[in-house]
Amino acid sequence: MNFEALTHQVVEVVKQASSFIQQEAASFRQEKVEYKDVNNLVSYVDKEAEKLLVDGLRAILPEASFITEEGTTGLAPDLDALNWIIDPLDGTANFVHGLPVYCVSVGLARGKEPLVGVIHEPNRDELFYGWQGGGAWCNGEKMQVSPASQLGESLLATGFPYYIFDKHDRYMKILETLMRQTHGLRRLGAAAVDLAYVAAGRFEGFYEYNLQSWDMAAGVLLVQEAGGLVTDFSGGDNYLFGGDVVAAGPVHTELLAVIEDIF
Repeated sequence: MNFEALTHQVVEVVKQASSFIQQEAASFRQEKVEYKDVNNLVSYVDKEAEKLLVDGLRAILPEASFITEEGTTGLAPDLDALNWIIDPLDGTANFVHGLPVYCVSVGLARGKEPLVGVIHEPNRDELFYGWQGGGAWCNGEKMQVSPASQLGESLLATGFPYYIFDKHDRYMKILETLMRQTHGLRRLGAAAVDLAYVAAGRFEGFYEYNLQSWDMAAGVLLVQEAGGLVTDFSGGDNYLFGGDVVAAGPVHTELLAVIEDIF
């Protein structure tokens, strides 16, 4: 499979979905929001963007299955198969409230192995993309993770859990520890954007739990191809379907040590 050629085809599909989202952003109203469950928002924009992505990606690679946030295909995925993993609008809460931090995220993985990742952040018109063995790129410029190796040199990103709060105390302890040892932490509200920024060297690292595969499939590929390391909270490789992730450059070792000690 020619991953480079495939990636450029995916880019065009992602751009179409992103353009649709921006067209709708101009007239979107909060009364159009639905709730999948507590604090978990969705809108017609998410659903229609996902349909555009599924149709376009199916035409590119008919043999691949789908793992999608909004369940457009209606089919149960085979997690060991070749899958498109799609978040049509990562950062829905930001979008709904008019905050310009959200993106379209599409990854291709074979089982737990990321192969292709494309993320478009429309408000800055930044296109992040990469493929296995081909590096990671932003608007045509090759990306590299930050060379910082110490928490004391680092700006980190994380996310706040919006459901399953049983680990809240441990999470807050990690947050408190890192606040004291770093340049600071940021919570943008879109994990795919956070991961893209790690790949671009803007954040030294990112960690979060209670994530889904569509939150990270594209972003973890970008971090890996930009020279970074991605693990779960135990230092293993069960991040894509395990729900927690630590992605960073050389600071990964020290960041993971803090998380493992507390979590």
